[in-house]
Amino acid sequence: MPELPEVETVRRTLIELVAGKRIASVTVKLPRIIQRPAEPEAFAAALAGRTIQTVERRGKFLRIVLDGLVLVSHLRMEGRYGVFPSDEPVELHTHVLFHFDDGTDLRYKDVRQFGTMHLFEPGTEFEMKPLNKLGLEPLDNDAFSAEALRGLLGKKTGLIKPLLLNQEYVVGLGNIYVDEALFLAGIHPERTADSLKKAEWVLLHEAIVSTLAKAVAAGGSSVKSYVNGQGEMGMFQHQLLVYGRKNEPCTNCGRLIEKSVVGGRGTHTCASCQPYPKARKKAVRQV
Repeated sequence: MPELPEVETVRRTLIELVAGKRIASVTVKLPRIIQRPAEPEAFAAALAGRTIQTVERRGKFLRIVLDGLVLVSHLRMEGRYGVFPSDEPVELHTHVLFHFDDGTDLRYKDVRQFGTMHLFEPGTEFEMKPLNKLGLEPLDNDAFSAEALRGLLGKKTGLIKPLLLNQEYVVGLGNIYVDEALFLAGIHPERTADSLKKAEWVLLHEAIVSTLAKAVAAGGSSVKSYVNGQGEMGMFQHQLLVYGRKNEPCTNCGRLIEKSVVGGRGTHTCASCQPYPKARKKAVRQV
């Protein structure tokens, strides 16, 4: 958390808030957030005088595009951006401040301190970490299709849920949206990918696209502490069908939602709507 819908929502709000603004200076309070260049002083110096042109996204990463540089930012667990007047007191856990020449700041706050920032020359960011090994983009209508998804995963013997969570195959899908998409597709998370039929790949593709589109439209899910760049909560948590609904009735059949552990992640399913693979029935662990 945040996952693709939340990062996409942050991207959209940041465009409104910072596109066209010129950075006068940068303050780095927690050097380890800055991964490239190695020295935070070099990071600050490189950004001074640059203008933010737009904000884009690749998976769960933000790409802040400036004149002559690209800042790749990963929010990880708790990272968030906000725009404030430069003379407003700085909140605790604010680690990087971009001071604009109009008297406002773009401030990066991260309670858990897991976020990262990398600077690249435009175009080179896709050739190096952290963007060089990312998989299919599920909101890319041209690249992401049922055929592409099946071609990528259809012969793998691993469980479908961990495979969907692997950012080298499909980007941006976290625990919430994988549980929701698998439920909509009627696929149990402990099915192996190679056991899915062609029609099931079509259903899964449709479920992923539909779930993400609805989540983006709702501004993401504020299950924990997520807010967008304007400090607003997402509302998709009110539309969740299985995630976080242990022991509540399934909206399709009325059976109680179950929670188990799949691939080390808490997983929500309906046993009626998502039939459990018979060969693995003895392996289930409820939580």
